[in-house]
Amino acid sequence: MAPPILKLDDIFLSFGGTPLLAGANLQVEPGDRICLVGRNGSGKSTLMKIAAGLAEAQSGEIFRHPSATIRYLEQAPDFGTHKTVEAYAMSGLGPSDDPYRVTYLLEHLGLKGDEDPANLSGGEARRAALARVMAPEPDILLLDEPTNHLDLNTIEWLEGELTRSRSAIVLISHDRRFLEKVSNATVWLDRGMARRLDRGFAHFEEWRDQVLEQEELEQHKLGKAIEREEHWLRYGVTARRKRNMRRLGELQTMRKDYRGHKGPQGTVQASVADARESGKLVIEAEKITKTYGERTIVAPFSIRVHRGDRIGLIGPNGAGKTTLLKMLTGQIEPDTGTVKLGTNLDIATLDQRREDLNLNDTLAHYLTDGRGENLLVNGEQRHVTGYMKDFLFQPEQARTPIQQLSGGERARLMLARILARPTNLLILDEPTNDLDIETLDLLQEIVAGFNGTVILVSHDRDFLDRTVTSTIAPANPDAPDGRWIEYAGGYTDMLAQRKGIEAERRQAEAKKDKPKDESAAAPATEKAKGKLSYKQKFALENLPKQMDEAEKKAAKLEEKMADASFFTKDPAGFSKTAAELEKLRNQIAAWEEEWLELEMLREELEG
Repeated sequence: MAPPILKLDDIFLSFGGTPLLAGANLQVEPGDRICLVGRNGSGKSTLMKIAAGLAEAQSGEIFRHPSATIRYLEQAPDFGTHKTVEAYAMSGLGPSDDPYRVTYLLEHLGLKGDEDPANLSGGEARRAALARVMAPEPDILLLDEPTNHLDLNTIEWLEGELTRSRSAIVLISHDRRFLEKVSNATVWLDRGMARRLDRGFAHFEEWRDQVLEQEELEQHKLGKAIEREEHWLRYGVTARRKRNMRRLGELQTMRKDYRGHKGPQGTVQASVADARESGKLVIEAEKITKTYGERTIVAPFSIRVHRGDRIGLIGPNGAGKTTLLKMLTGQIEPDTGTVKLGTNLDIATLDQRREDLNLNDTLAHYLTDGRGENLLVNGEQRHVTGYMKDFLFQPEQARTPIQQLSGGERARLMLARILARPTNLLILDEPTNDLDIETLDLLQEIVAGFNGTVILVSHDRDFLDRTVTSTIAPANPDAPDGRWIEYAGGYTDMLAQRKGIEAERRQAEAKKDKPKDESAAAPATEKAKGKLSYKQKFALENLPKQMDEAEKKAAKLEEKMADASFFTKDPAGFSKTAAELEKLRNQIAAWEEEWLELEMLREELEG
């Protein structure tokens, strides 16, 4: 094992009341790709700032290798007095670093370098900050929410860049798929303590559930032990007083441990407030267009949105997603074409810029609109502090100004306000930004089970796959030209359909290149129409059986790993089983991809 280049031991930090960090540890070795996970407000960003030397712990030991370079990507970059993005990015380089790295990164991040930092959008600011911290290729790269405000193309590019990087990486992110692809270890910050799993995020949630189950079992055992000792105190033999005093002391210690046990933070409890039912047809757009100057944002586009639809809107930053969304919801008029909104619409909107937030408002004032101590949720009067608890806010936070909340807590607060109001059309613009994994799970359940209609803009591939019934994306994602296409299903379904469309396009181009002479074209046509090879046909028929058998085997492995005592009794066996399960899942995914391509080929050949 390589010696650590960064080590935090027994870190303690408290702002009064319950400690934020109570003995947290973090160790970074060369080659580590650590994802730091935990609830909003659990201290992830604080621990990372302590690691970067930007914040101080009240106690604990910190070791940084004397020759190690560290760069930290904060959530809100400070551009200082730099006049251009290039100057800002160059300021992060050391004396021996290559300036060309800045040029390379800015180019791939879609920046020219001459932009004025004061005029940057949220996404552009995040790209500039990424260029600054990645350019020196530091020994340790600390990334706090690197994917926020980035489009899908940039996120996928960043995944590849970080995977190839020589830097050890510690990152915080809400993007499940990003974490799964980049990380090889997980540190879970929970109730002030840090637990480490030497496996990537793909294995975290299962491991976390097992840890919590084992903890609950241990707490139950401790309760039973206390009952036995209390029974002994009342009815046991008291001949040897010295021994009895020792046991009494042990009982008092057990009682203290039992009472002092702080269980895991609860989960958010919420659902969308019921509203009247909208008309069956929610939105009808007919050949709508929008142009700014010489640039076409929306070429003629038509869509019908029905009650119950859940539509995802994706595309590169600047492609026109927000413009199209505002046209569909009647906030701006199209240049040509028509938009008709259905009847009985009650619209609720979550804005990615959080412009609805007055940072000087208190939580209670914001949730009740300043109308006293109660709010109406689903026709029921709720006291604001009780409703706040559903979203994991403490009663004493009712008078806290919003500006004191973390980014994730602000996102959760806006979600609480939206869900309290009756709605049948949810408009969510980047709703996953800053949300922790558990709150993200809740939002997925809400969107997937919502009785009304949802239109959402998101760059979170996993969230799209789990929630939407159709996806609107640019016809040309690499160079948006205003043409938009609606695909059935989520992000992964859209990619598969794009592959099919691209295959059809190539086939059509190949036909154009064929000789026009019918006698010459006939043999080629016959050949093009041919049949699947024996090997392809065999695979097409047998892959579903192989996948089915593999799924059954995977289910058995998952059942085996679900045993809460498996990890504690046999850590090596647990790791071996988990590795076997991961390998099996990868094989199933490869078979599914192969079967899909063969099925598409068969359909093409059969016309």
